Amino acid sequence: MSNTMTCCFTGHRTIAPASLPLLEEALERAVASLVLAGYSYFGSGGALGFDLLAARAVLKAKKAHPHLRLFMALPCRSQDKFWSPEQKRNYSEVLCASDEIIYTAEGYFRGCMQKRNRYLVNRASCLVAYLNRKTGGTKYTVDYAQKAGVPVLFLPEEPAFSLPRQQSFFEYLTNN
Repeated sequence: MSNTMTCCFTGHRTIAPASLPLLEEALERAVASLVLAGYSYFGSGGALGFDLLAARAVLKAKKAHPHLRLFMALPCRSQDKFWSPEQKRNYSEVLCASDEIIYTAEGYFRGCMQKRNRYLVNRASCLVAYLNRKTGGTKYTVDYAQKAGVPVLFLPEEPAFSLPRQQSFFEYLTNN
């Protein structure tokens, strides 16, 4: 898999219930726009929250565009060890519907989530991010992508805090 037309996702695990409908809609629009721009490979880290929402948005788009491919880059085989039965069921459904599952480590270790995030960014030509905090794994991944020169497209909008100037989502798609 080349990173030429590959989009990956990063975002927070916790999403406020009031933000969920807007974020789901923004994800569906983003995926549709990326497909129209020629993207066919999409990667998700499979974490609760934004990662699984993004994976479901790709799977929904895949119904109309069967050539799309979803790969799941997972930090370890036991990622869901402490999840509720409902969370595990949702996770299992997404994994079963994905085209490829990649484990960046067999077992959990300190730093395995960051290893998974770097794996995703290193295979991406763009990163779609849901970022509303100045710290944490999502911020780390956005910083890593920006340092690597991977365009970061923020959903549903730019974060309220200051980041280096990036193209807007639609500027990026128009110019590339």
